[in-house]
Amino acid sequence: MPLHIIIDGYNLIRQSKPLSALDLTDLQLGREALVDQLAAYKKIKRHKITVVFDGSHSLPASLQRDKVKGITIIFSRQGQQADDVIKKMARREKEQALIVSSDLDILRFAESQGAGIIHSPEFEEKMSMAAYMAIKGGHPKTDERDGWKPTTKKKGPKRRLSKKRRKQNTKIKKL
Repeated sequence: MPLHIIIDGYNLIRQSKPLSALDLTDLQLGREALVDQLAAYKKIKRHKITVVFDGSHSLPASLQRDKVKGITIIFSRQGQQADDVIKKMARREKEQALIVSSDLDILRFAESQGAGIIHSPEFEEKMSMAAYMAIKGGHPKTDERDGWKPTTKKKGPKRRLSKKRRKQNTKIKKL
């Protein structure tokens, strides 16, 4: 099942220290830096990626949707927020979507629609790790808690994550 990563663009930029510094200098620089990072990530992971930005300043209709370096860029229309566009996409994509934002309203809605969710700083960390692993090769050191440990202690179903949470973790592991 292909994964479609839908990103709240300005939210990710403003949650990231390096990107927010560029954003303060020039809004366009912040967007371009984000798209460059996402393009590098897409080369490694091959997921479909869409970034949604608020288009509060009226843009010509031809500039509301664009594709740069394999990344789909969407600007919301006049009078519409990026949040609404992301929610509409989450409703349409359902379980194939992974929403990247730190806006709790968006995350709750996406989760209710069956989409996976991840907070912006956590996604940025995943992008950095993927880039690092592409350069260094190999696999990152895994936490001891991630792997199976032989034990005689019975765990039973009460310690098992909910089905919803297990699906969520599966999507995040694909990053």
